[in-house]
Amino acid sequence: MNWTANRRTILGASGAAALTAGCGGSVVGLDVERRILDIGNQAEPLSLDPHKASGQWENRIIGEMFVGLTTEDADAQPVPGMAERWDVSEDGLTWTFYLRQAQWSDGMPCTAYDFEYAFRRILSPDTIAEYAQVTYAIKNAQLAKEGKVPVEQIGVRAVDERTLEMTLEHPAPYLPGLLKHYTHFPIPKHVVEQYGDDWIKPANIQVNGAFKLEKWWSNYVVHLVKNPRFFDARNVSFNELYFYPTSNDDAAVRRVMRRELAWSTNFSGKKQALYEKDLPGFVRVAPYMLLQYFSLNCTKPPFNDVRVRKAISMAIDRKFLADQIWQAGHQPAWGFVPPGIFGYPKGGRLSFADVSLEQRRADARRLLEEAGYGPNRPLKFTFSHRNTGDNPRVAVVAQSDWRSIAPWVQVQLAGVEGQIHYANLRSKAFEAGDGGWVADYNDAYTYLYLFETRTGPQNYPGYSNPEYDRLMEESVQERDLATRANLMLRAEQVMLDESPCVPVVFGTSKNLIDPRIQGFKPNLEDIHRTRWMSIEA
Repeated sequence: MNWTANRRTILGASGAAALTAGCGGSVVGLDVERRILDIGNQAEPLSLDPHKASGQWENRIIGEMFVGLTTEDADAQPVPGMAERWDVSEDGLTWTFYLRQAQWSDGMPCTAYDFEYAFRRILSPDTIAEYAQVTYAIKNAQLAKEGKVPVEQIGVRAVDERTLEMTLEHPAPYLPGLLKHYTHFPIPKHVVEQYGDDWIKPANIQVNGAFKLEKWWSNYVVHLVKNPRFFDARNVSFNELYFYPTSNDDAAVRRVMRRELAWSTNFSGKKQALYEKDLPGFVRVAPYMLLQYFSLNCTKPPFNDVRVRKAISMAIDRKFLADQIWQAGHQPAWGFVPPGIFGYPKGGRLSFADVSLEQRRADARRLLEEAGYGPNRPLKFTFSHRNTGDNPRVAVVAQSDWRSIAPWVQVQLAGVEGQIHYANLRSKAFEAGDGGWVADYNDAYTYLYLFETRTGPQNYPGYSNPEYDRLMEESVQERDLATRANLMLRAEQVMLDESPCVPVVFGTSKNLIDPRIQGFKPNLEDIHRTRWMSIEA
């Protein structure tokens, strides 16, 4: 289907007639009377199973359908979700959650046993769950995932229907924020046991959140409808949500301008001023827990040599990329952890951050010559990049920056579809590659764990350093927040000094949203659940 199709197309003439009755013919964008919202959601979800999802665009949908022990408020701060309250043992290792009385959308009770079942499922070696490691703070979680202990031995136990006990490997003061992540959501045991992997299909799925899956037209739209059995349904304003994959940012904005979409979750930063003029009140830009960075494959030449990695990082003109390519408030990144992260007031810093670009490039040439490269042995590598948004333009600038080191630095560009690109990064089927990382929760560990040896596929560079691993392990055992932050800072600096990656810019969130929608609050996590929004009368 073409990108200009809308709900009138998919419903057909009779369905559209029923929708338009009494609502002035509005069937796209924002239907005020019927409280229907159309959203441009960047990409097609690969899965809506909380255990198998991996993208922010999937999180936007899944988070409307499911609620964990905690959930987000409008500012994306953790607040009670299915758990009305919780207690923590003196040593910080045992958390007891007391659940509210709630139902799945078919009327069956949603209980602590559903949580127990969900954690055992995601940590089973038989479940392919890319983000299972997000749960590894739970006792025996990693061992269970690796098949070394039965899943029944993980530290999650239903005491009774409304009491869940969670035992941790180490103190985790950030746990309430972590539990908002979809890997920690419950799933309906009675449905999954009946339908297996087909439980997520619209005809089968049952949810405990504000909206239920009605239809999913692959590569076209995901349609959600209000769940009347949601525990806070009386305060949910919208009746229906339509999520459209909009990989082309400019095309998505054109749909906003035609009022086919009332919310687009991204736009090109270089056009911010234009959109502020043409779409008054729509533009929302805010600091964001986003890092754009390049991974360098440390497992094979040429990037198994730290001198080559450092040279490649030195040559990048981060300020130009921030100011001229990404724009919209992006800032040059001289460390890996973005500013503003809870409990992490100071991050690491690249040793050459205060050196002029001209001097950095001269130093980069010297390092490459020390590594044995030159006119008779040129440095050659392929830079793989996502072929969406600003990424192709970023790749061209990076290629030019690297060629500026010396004429014998030869870089080939390879644009790849985003999901395939990340699969290549995880499998180490690349030399150098771009990427972005959005924090799973508001804590520095969600960035720094990416370089632990044990992280595996999401450690894209294949970086391994015993000192880094030791410092990170000490940090997860530490209860004092200041001491913990200092351990992570030391680890970050170890990693930055060895340059397995090239931090490029710290990002901003860029949303276009109809100003008639109230309750949308820009926040550091760029998570906006529609249950907190309403339509201006």
